[in-house]
Amino acid sequence: MKKIILTFAATLLFGFAMAQNAKIPENITLKTLDGKTVESSIIQNDGKPIIISFWATWCKPCNRELNAIKEVYDEWREETGVKLVAISIDDARSASRVKPHVDGNEWEYEVYLDQNQEFKRAMNVINVPHTFLINGKGEIVWQHTSYVDGSEEELFELVRKLANGEEI
Repeated sequence: MKKIILTFAATLLFGFAMAQNAKIPENITLKTLDGKTVESSIIQNDGKPIIISFWATWCKPCNRELNAIKEVYDEWREETGVKLVAISIDDARSASRVKPHVDGNEWEYEVYLDQNQEFKRAMNVINVPHTFLINGKGEIVWQHTSYVDGSEEELFELVRKLANGEEI
C-alpha cells in the first residue's frame, strides 16, 4: 500500500513540475471575435509576460476577474509590457454572446473563441476561471483557478517579477 501511495505522490509531483515548464500548444485552432480562424501560436508577446485567462460569458467569477483587471490593465501594460489573452470556452450555443459581452464590458484584451474546447483540453483546464502566467520564453510559470477579490494583485506581483527577469 505504501508503494502505491508513494508512486502516486511521485507521479503527481512529476506531473506538476512538467506542467510548470510546459509551453503553450501552438497548433490549436481558435476563432477571433470576427470569425476568422487562427492558430494558438498567435499568442505571443515579444518576450514579455502573457496572461491567459480561460473564461465564459456565464461565469460570474470569470467576469469579476476580467473586470477587475480591466481597471488596472493600462498601468500593467505600461509598467511591464504584459498582454492578457482571454480565451472564451462558450460553445456554439452561446458563442454569439461573446463579442457583445466583450464590447459591453469594454475589455481591451485579445479575445479568442475555443468553441470546441480543444485548447482548453490541451491546457488541462477543468474549471473556469483558470488563469495562466507565461514567461518570455513561452513557458507556463504559474496558474490559478477560481477568483476572489484581490487575486489580481497577486497576479500582478508575479508579472512584475517576470518583467524584471526574476524567476517564479
